[in-house]
Amino acid sequence: MKTETLENRLLADAAEWRLISLLFDCPTGDWFGDVKALSEQVKDKQLKRAARSAQNEASEGLFHFVFGPGGPAPGREVSYRGWVQPGYLLSELLSFYDAFSYKPKTHEIPDHIAVETGFIAYLRLKELYAIECGDAENAQITAEASQTFLDDHLSKYVEKIAKLLAASRIEYLELAGSALYKRVGPDKDKGKQTYLPVLEDLEEPNFECGAGPM
Repeated sequence: MKTETLENRLLADAAEWRLISLLFDCPTGDWFGDVKALSEQVKDKQLKRAARSAQNEASEGLFHFVFGPGGPAPGREVSYRGWVQPGYLLSELLSFYDAFSYKPKTHEIPDHIAVETGFIAYLRLKELYAIECGDAENAQITAEASQTFLDDHLSKYVEKIAKLLAASRIEYLELAGSALYKRVGPDKDKGKQTYLPVLEDLEEPNFECGAGPM
């Protein structure tokens, strides 16, 4: 069996993270074509299924109903971290993005799940580029920044949003949430944080999307 090189793994990771980012973004413009094209470049069967389902299920109305203000699965990190000041959180995120010149092509704000997952895809490519240039120091810095971002931001709410999407009966979002959680894992500081009370009880989720705009 051919051993996978670090470079190939980073390239594969970048493609998968980018597809996850797209699946959590608003389906406008070339979104459907981009999702289809990118799904052909990844090997992950779950993400391929999500991309196929998205071709039939995704719409702008559904996106805004699910992830928008008051929606059953808010798309912003701040919605799950009631103890964090929004201004502080956004400032911290922008510092991360500015440090690596990350400028996402999306209309969503910095703490949206589509932006944050897109940042990980971007960092994977930055790390790959540094390795190809023989710049071991910057490759290590980028890899460490990626792990820090996962621990300090995405891990703080991915489990919550994945559980909410699992109850949505929207296949592509359920699959995307599950695929994301597999990559992020649980919050290492779980139990030390305080989440918004409205999202605490996930045992009997009330996720009725049939009446929402499509």
